[in-house]
Amino acid sequence: MRFNFRTIFLIWLAWALIMVVYYEFVQARFAPVRPDYAVFWTPPETEAGSQNDKPYLIEPFLNAHVSWDSEYYLSIAVGGYHDPIMRAIPSYYTWSNPQVALQRDQPTWISMNYAFFPFYPYLIRLLAYPLSLFGLNPIATATLSGVLVSMLGTLGAMLALYDMLRDEDEQTGLRAAFYLVIFPAAMFLATIYTEGLFLGLSFGTLALARRKKWLWAALLAACATWTRAAGGLLLLPLGLYWIRDGGLKRIVRSELIIKESLVLLLIGSPLWAYLIFNATLGHNFHIVETMFFSRGLLLIRQSWEAWTVAWDGLLHGPGPMQAYYLVEFAGIFFGIFACIWIMRKDPILGIYGLVTIFFSLTSGGAQGMHRYVMAAPAVFLVPARWGKREAFDRPWTILSILLMGIFAAMFAFDFWAG
Repeated sequence: MRFNFRTIFLIWLAWALIMVVYYEFVQARFAPVRPDYAVFWTPPETEAGSQNDKPYLIEPFLNAHVSWDSEYYLSIAVGGYHDPIMRAIPSYYTWSNPQVALQRDQPTWISMNYAFFPFYPYLIRLLAYPLSLFGLNPIATATLSGVLVSMLGTLGAMLALYDMLRDEDEQTGLRAAFYLVIFPAAMFLATIYTEGLFLGLSFGTLALARRKKWLWAALLAACATWTRAAGGLLLLPLGLYWIRDGGLKRIVRSELIIKESLVLLLIGSPLWAYLIFNATLGHNFHIVETMFFSRGLLLIRQSWEAWTVAWDGLLHGPGPMQAYYLVEFAGIFFGIFACIWIMRKDPILGIYGLVTIFFSLTSGGAQGMHRYVMAAPAVFLVPARWGKREAFDRPWTILSILLMGIFAAMFAFDFWAG
């Protein structure tokens, strides 16, 4: 069965152009009433001018594609991890005695940039070199580069989803690729966030592993691990696909032990990549991630308390908060349901999706899950199969696009979109 690259490319190109135009159009057409009451801490962060002290978020060029965590990726790309105009904290930082200063004023403190993995901002920097020919200032050039990297990563994710289903049915594969770019949180795929790149790398890893292309799968898995912490979880499906392919039986045969040992070495690429990251950037990463952002691995109690508060916000909070948490919890429930549903067709994808969702759920915060569940391929593969029925396909498309439009508008105005 042929690989329908041309159709997917044209869908992606149209989507990319539409997203660029939409972000500009929505800012020209209306403005929301400030502040944003989506979550408990957003009101003081979303007043008019609340981002004026963040130079990477006030550059006019493609400004609608930049907000919140975007500044860290742009800062690393333009100024490096020790960017003098980025905020820094002392190693003894606590929220009971918060101390924050610019890196240039406190050069021995730890830049907040360290809470973010390097691969995405370094790709931005790399692509910015040829883009500098357009004569834009460094921040504008990095912004253009970041949007392109995100969008190109999205194209890779679309191709990978299509590949996962094309042997079953070409139209279902095309539908999975399309459902990706209209998902409610898919507006992040066109912004300075890691979603587009990470999905391209992780879905590409899974698609290649299913076809036993271990070298390329290992390379993408390592890059995914250097993009987001969740990339390390790719070790699980890589190992399971190898076992399903009979790797354990082959490795005990003397004539195959060297070959299979090399394959195992490749499969361990997420682990090797994380160890390299931990040895180079890990110390400062863990300090900033834990002490300032209050995030970590398997923070069960903290996460339970956070989601309990979120559930109360869904039931009793103001309207904007209820609407936001409705999407959050809907994303969680649908993600888990889709992963369980796909177990019948591909248990490895189902297991990987559930582990990925649990990893995000227990990271310590109660936000962004409608974005994080996108890392589970089942979120797109399952609806793509259901979409064979037009009675599902049309309402799903309408619902997804309307919600994505709302979140894109919120992001464009620096409101909290997850």
